[in-house]
Amino acid sequence: MPSPHVKICGLRDAQNAQAAALSGADLVGFVFVEGVRRQLDPTTGATIIARFRNSLSEDSMPGPRVVGLFRNQSVEFVNRVARMAGLDMVQLNGDEDDAYYAQVDLPILRQVRVRPETSPEDLGAEVRAHLEAGRMVLLDAYDPNSPGGTGKPFEWSKAAAVASLEGVLLAGGLNPDNVVDAIQGLGAWGVDVSSGVETDGDKDDVKIHDFVTEALSA
Repeated sequence: MPSPHVKICGLRDAQNAQAAALSGADLVGFVFVEGVRRQLDPTTGATIIARFRNSLSEDSMPGPRVVGLFRNQSVEFVNRVARMAGLDMVQLNGDEDDAYYAQVDLPILRQVRVRPETSPEDLGAEVRAHLEAGRMVLLDAYDPNSPGGTGKPFEWSKAAAVASLEGVLLAGGLNPDNVVDAIQGLGAWGVDVSSGVETDGDKDDVKIHDFVTEALSA
């Protein structure tokens, strides 16, 4: 089986992003949503991403794709930040719809929040609709008090029929200790982590390395 794809999200400095790249991550994520703990303003984010890309050039590395995370923000803002920061992809975590998707200038990674009452059939239909439209999918737990990533697992068995599909990333409660079980249990095409590679609320380069290494070994 091909190695799973790995995304490290919620990065706030170039050093952590470089640690993710050197470990073999495929995607690195930066949050541009206002009012959340890991938020970056556009200017700061663009500076960090430029510094990160420069470090890759110095090491002659191709580097992971850079993803910007947004939620219920104007498409004009999203496209402007994408240009400023040189993003490769946009992750959408809000109530964006087809009309919105059509105006985004970059490929889209769509968060799909899995509610306790969501059936595997309904989840499968939603995921496949996004994939058929050319959007990647990030599966995460639903929490009414946390519109972004929750850091909590959902009932992974609900995703058994779609987790292995190309373009689907599994998120929610993953860390270096359980990522292998998640990948092997579902045959996951990809995984995403943020809080699971933090210590005291900050990204931990050792945990980033351990997470990526464990995921790629699964």
